[in-house]
Amino acid sequence: MFTGIIEDLGIVKHLETEKENLHITVKSNITPELKIDQSVAHNGVCLTVVSIKDDTYVVTAIKETLDKTNIGKLKVNDVVNLERAMKLGDRLDGHIVQGHVDQTATCIDETEQNGSWSYTFEYDKALNNVTIEKGSITINGVSLTVVNSELNSFSVAIIPYTYEHTTFKNLKKGDTVNLEFDVIGKYVKRLNDLRA
Repeated sequence: MFTGIIEDLGIVKHLETEKENLHITVKSNITPELKIDQSVAHNGVCLTVVSIKDDTYVVTAIKETLDKTNIGKLKVNDVVNLERAMKLGDRLDGHIVQGHVDQTATCIDETEQNGSWSYTFEYDKALNNVTIEKGSITINGVSLTVVNSELNSFSVAIIPYTYEHTTFKNLKKGDTVNLEFDVIGKYVKRLNDLRA
């Protein structure tokens, strides 16, 4: 379980394919605090630490993860948003995030707005995910509030701190991002679908 509050930015140092799996070596300031078998969200994707060496650690993404997220598009020296799993009893500063990406989206607009930034994303409506105005959304692991919710698109507003301390400063129009829709909203939608 995560909160969507990014702890650190990691740098992809090595990528290795083994059958349909991708082993990702990440350099990060949080590496000394990690243990093997811990969960770490990488751009919102929950992955398990499988080895640690010096200031790097390795996680493995399987085919299912590569098919449903942007993790398979990573390149050496790419920067990723990192968050360790939350501890019981911690404050929940973002919202409840599972680290299970629902689908990807494309950035269709990026606008600087005199001190803040607006990003608009479009996603495939065939997967039946929904956003609501002022609801929660996780984009590449970052907990954000939805504005301008449409049938298959929405916007978010980014404050300077979030812009500087996440991968949003590198995000451009046309880029693919990971989306995790609000877990409570997903359950409510599922219950309504079952009643129909």
